[in-house]
Amino acid sequence: MKKTAAFLILTTLAACGTPQEQCISRNTRDLRTVEKLIGESQGNLQRGYAIERYEVTVPDWRPCIRYVPGTKEDPTPRPVSTTCRSWDTEVRTRPRSIDLALEAKKLSQLQVKQRDLSRQAQSVIAQCKAAYPE
Repeated sequence: MKKTAAFLILTTLAACGTPQEQCISRNTRDLRTVEKLIGESQGNLQRGYAIERYEVTVPDWRPCIRYVPGTKEDPTPRPVSTTCRSWDTEVRTRPRSIDLALEAKKLSQLQVKQRDLSRQAQSVIAQCKAAYPE
């Protein structure tokens, strides 16, 4: 697990790094995704439920300027400071029940996949280091 954590930190930093780091990051994307899913699955099993994310559209009031029609004496529209409603999207969370046995099975399958991807990543990292020496 320590190797995995160190590898994650290295690849996260590689996103904006040297060509070698970019090569490693690009070619280990699946491994990082599987590791993220493993963390999520472990959290679900520890809690006993999943956390579901969903979007809600909510009103958002902001200061703005509106123009009101002018009068007969002065037909030019006048600016008036007021509040305007716009719509914003918020991401909220809520608990969701899960089948714990199914979640444990999914976790074990992800861990097997992680081992396979880690082995593949070793050769990819070596290739990237050979292609882009620092």
